Amino acid sequence: MNRLFTKLIIILLLVVLSACNTNSNTISVAELTDRENTILSTTSDNSIVFDFEIDGEYKELTVWIEKYEAGKLVDDRISKITTQINESGSIIFSTPQSSNTENQKTLNIGIGSNGIIGSTNGYDENSDDLDNMASVIGNFPEKLSLNQDKLVLAHICYSNDKNGMRSLATEFYEDPAGNINKLKEYDVAYLLIAEFIK
Repeated sequence: MNRLFTKLIIILLLVVLSACNTNSNTISVAELTDRENTILSTTSDNSIVFDFEIDGEYKELTVWIEKYEAGKLVDDRISKITTQINESGSIIFSTPQSSNTENQKTLNIGIGSNGIIGSTNGYDENSDDLDNMASVIGNFPEKLSLNQDKLVLAHICYSNDKNGMRSLATEFYEDPAGNINKLKEYDVAYLLIAEFIK
């Protein structure tokens, strides 16, 4: 009986430990409660929340926003934040509700990890025409492994194309450098990028 019990405990431990290890060093789109969605929707036009799980090898996280016009990089750091991280945390990307008196695009980034919280606001002062364009916001589907130096997490794209537009495809997030030409389809594109630092 003791042998059977010991074997069951060992098998159970192996299953639990292997399950814990499958989520390590990943980032995924957060599943928000109705309450969390309500809070975010009252303070922002658009928002996306990501959850990450890391092991001890990563110590810091840097998140920033790049701006592209017709596929060309015009600003590589509209907003940037670096903070210490530990085990797990969240990244929030949002745009506040528009004010008719402002002629600049505001982009917010927040990072929280085990009680350490940091946030920053970035301003694009060359964004006068965005209110007259169609827009699309999107993010990578499901889960990404932290096996790339820089991860594109989300996008907000604008276009004057009368035929409409679509969100960036999954392939863009899997290989951003190889698919950067896809940004030519938009007049303006903002990319949210993360780098986990060892």
